[in-house]
Amino acid sequence: MAPRTVGTIEVESLAQFDRLRSASRSMRGWFVQDVDLRERSESLLSADPHGAVFLGCTIAEEVEDRLRRRGAVLFPELPGLPFDPYRARLYTAAELYGDVAGGASYSASVDATSNAWRLAQGNPANIGATLAMSLHDHAIDNALHDALALQRPSHIVGVMGGHGVERGTAAYEAAARLGLALTQAGMTVLTGGGPGAMEAVNLGARLASDPGALPDVLVALGAVPTFRPSVDAWASAALEICASHADGGGYGIPTWFYGHEPPNVFASSIAKYFSNALREDTLLRLCGGGVLYLPGAAGTVQEIFQAATPAYYAPEGTAVPPLVLVDTTYWTSTLPAWPLLAALAEGRGMAASVTCVNSWQEALTTLGIAG
Repeated sequence: MAPRTVGTIEVESLAQFDRLRSASRSMRGWFVQDVDLRERSESLLSADPHGAVFLGCTIAEEVEDRLRRRGAVLFPELPGLPFDPYRARLYTAAELYGDVAGGASYSASVDATSNAWRLAQGNPANIGATLAMSLHDHAIDNALHDALALQRPSHIVGVMGGHGVERGTAAYEAAARLGLALTQAGMTVLTGGGPGAMEAVNLGARLASDPGALPDVLVALGAVPTFRPSVDAWASAALEICASHADGGGYGIPTWFYGHEPPNVFASSIAKYFSNALREDTLLRLCGGGVLYLPGAAGTVQEIFQAATPAYYAPEGTAVPPLVLVDTTYWTSTLPAWPLLAALAEGRGMAASVTCVNSWQEALTTLGIAG
């Protein structure tokens, strides 16, 4: 991986460590994250470690002390956590859910136990818990940016929408067809990563290479319309679909702040945060190709105006990605966010970038994509 800034190199795998170590005797400026180095003691000790930082790495105990004495900084393992605060990659559904599809209980999964741990910390959490969550979210944030580093920002499109949209409904099918159309058009889809409309969009993205399967998949999922009362049954039905459609799905960016809502499994890469504020800011900031807002409730309304605020204050001449509200009746009558958004935009540079349309097909047209 290329350095992010001059003199800084992120090392996130053993193979990368070996490659860099073979080319240099100095590890100054290295940030080595979540790598098992127990079999590399000789390589560590024969290098100059001054200025190197090791985050959550597994290192032989006798080597750790020598590295510290020679100027390295080692962040230790934090005990008693159901999650890895130093992980160097995004989650997969299999990592978060464990063997739910094979009959294991969701309550024993990484996702459920991490949420239970969070709730047990109280509010405010103690300094140890706060540090663990902050380290985790920093690692996930870094992994997400690494994953999207080669994507053109203008080809990253966010889709927000309500978690209450049930499988088997027309709204769920419309969201799935939107995700499918965006992905077939070469866009990378980012969602809030939860159930409902977000799940449907990630489902459509996953089926982009096999769109003919969508009708049957929708019927199969409709047999378990919601994660209440059983997350196990809801997730198992989706994991069965993933077993036969292994690729695609875009990105899901959920949060344990809404830990009562399980993440959808159709996103191929999942960036799950503890901090909802960091998660929402990251999600909206990455969507250089625009953000589409399907009908939703408080969370979706918050995301509309969270994206509108930097657009409102953008310097004159700054390009503002499209913000498209989908379903004119909903956004003007049911939850009238559109009149307020339009009033904010009037007379400002963002006015050309905010739109309210009737359907997802019109939303695609607004983005310059054929529906």
